[in-house]
Amino acid sequence: MVALETTIVVQGLPAPINLEVASECDQAVRKSGSVPATIGVIGGRVVVGLSVDQLEELASPARNAAKLSARDIGVSVASATDGATTVAGTIAVARTVGIDVMATGGLGGVHRGAAQSFDESADLTALSRTPVLVVASGVKSILDIGATLERLDSLGIPVVGFRTKKFPGFYRANSGHDLDWSVDSVEEAAASFALHRLFSPTGMLVANPVAQHQELDATTHDQALESALALSHHQGVSGKEVTPVLLAEFARFTAGQSVQVNRDLVVANAALAGEIAKALAAANT
Repeated sequence: MVALETTIVVQGLPAPINLEVASECDQAVRKSGSVPATIGVIGGRVVVGLSVDQLEELASPARNAAKLSARDIGVSVASATDGATTVAGTIAVARTVGIDVMATGGLGGVHRGAAQSFDESADLTALSRTPVLVVASGVKSILDIGATLERLDSLGIPVVGFRTKKFPGFYRANSGHDLDWSVDSVEEAAASFALHRLFSPTGMLVANPVAQHQELDATTHDQALESALALSHHQGVSGKEVTPVLLAEFARFTAGQSVQVNRDLVVANAALAGEIAKALAAANT
């Protein structure tokens, strides 16, 4: 089985692309031979394996679904509210029900200026204590990628490139940062994770770069990033409000190209996660 998050659907992508991407991820996991399990909270009930109708309901702006990290799920359930799970929230639920693999677009990380703001995604600490393999296209370039890799190292989370020795930068296949480890097959990824769990309680990040023919070109990316960071500084946003502002500006500046890249990479990650989950299950039998 492969766990899928819901923040990308509820808060991350514009309608109707959000539900289209959710359907494409579901199909990609099934095509790989695994079973998708989209996770969310509806009316205070954690649902593992949301139906199409439930996902549409959760994504409706009228529901005003909360963004749920691992710390928020218990409170959300107790207060009978609706919520979409982040990477941290999704792997927390996945671990509870015995799902070992998750797919997402990009892992949360250390924000720029974190030395002053202490702004760091809970995805990192959650992965440091949750033995789930997460497939992601690195972290978004709006974050401090170098600092994020340092934190992953300090937290004991292995970062393994899938057929690459370069850490992906979400919209770009290569962020410019080298990786110590890489694997060339889903079987090798599954074996690495199975053996990792014998020696460590942490999860693992499999970094799957966006296909080079689908990535943003370097000039467009760098100009969009500069514009997004300038806008964020001008508006004075902070905390969890930063990422939506930056991504929206990326989409505006690139005339929607960044949204298409996001769409392409998250579906590819779902397919890869499905293949790894299948290999992991085969190795356990």
